[in-house]
Amino acid sequence: MFRKYLQVFLLSMVPFLELRAAIPYSQLLELPLPESYVVAIIGNMIPVPLIFFFARKMLVWGADKPYIGRLFSWCLRKGERGGQVLKQKAGRRGLFLALLLFVGIPVPGTGAWTGTLAASFLDMDFRSSVLAVMLGVLLAGVIMGTASAGLFGALGAIFR
Repeated sequence: MFRKYLQVFLLSMVPFLELRAAIPYSQLLELPLPESYVVAIIGNMIPVPLIFFFARKMLVWGADKPYIGRLFSWCLRKGERGGQVLKQKAGRRGLFLALLLFVGIPVPGTGAWTGTLAASFLDMDFRSSVLAVMLGVLLAGVIMGTASAGLFGALGAIFR
C-alpha cells in the first residue's frame, strides 16, 4: 500500500502531469480518494518554493547551453507568456485570483509548476504566490477527484 501512495506522491511532483495525473492514477490503483488527495496535494506543493526561487535562474543559465538550451528557452518563453497573459487578463489587483484559477482549472499547460514560474516572472511576492498556487492546487484536486471518482465509478458499474 505504501508503494502505491509513493507512486501517487512522486507522480504529483512531475511537471505537466502533477496531480492532474496523480489523482486519476490513484483511483486506477483503487486507493481511497481522500488519502490520495492529501498525498497528491503535498507532492504537488513540495517543488513550489524551489521553482519560485531557483527555476527562473536555472532556465536563464541553461538557455544558451548545448543539448538543454532549446528546452530551457521554451520553458522561459512559456513562463513569460503565462505571466503576461495573467497580467493582461487580471491587471495587477486581480493577479492573485487569476493565478489561483490558472493553477486550479485543470487543463494542459497549467498547474503548480507553470503557475509558480509565471508568478516569479511577474515578481509576485513569495507568500501571495504560494497561497494562490496552493488554493489552485486544492481546487484542481477537488475537480480531478470528482471527475476521477465519477469516471471510475461509472466504468465499475458498467463492467461488473
